[in-house]
Amino acid sequence: MDVNEFKPAEGSCIISEDVIASIACTAASEIPGVAGMAKRPTDLRGIVANTVAPKAVKVTNNEHETVLDVYVNLKQGAKIQETAAKIQQSVKSAVQSMTGKPVTRINVHVEGMTLEETNA
Repeated sequence: MDVNEFKPAEGSCIISEDVIASIACTAASEIPGVAGMAKRPTDLRGIVANTVAPKAVKVTNNEHETVLDVYVNLKQGAKIQETAAKIQQSVKSAVQSMTGKPVTRINVHVEGMTLEETNA
């Protein structure tokens, strides 16, 4: 074997969509006004693959972009537009800093509002 023929392979790291979804789920749930994560509607891929990924985040990932759909329930009195913007900023920052992958779009879906019980 000639020395010129040997070329070391460049390393690569493949990050699972489940890991990206977990990072996004954690970042979104830490935002004030978020009551919790909501189950996302089931799509054909979820039925066929029977994935174990957090059901509150859908990750569409390819070589050039990462798109996240985040499904949340908000607390009563939370301003939807402001809370959604904070979720987008937090999720984008967390995913990009932990994975190094550029996040091109984050869609926040508000599935419901939770009513807080008041103590009389």
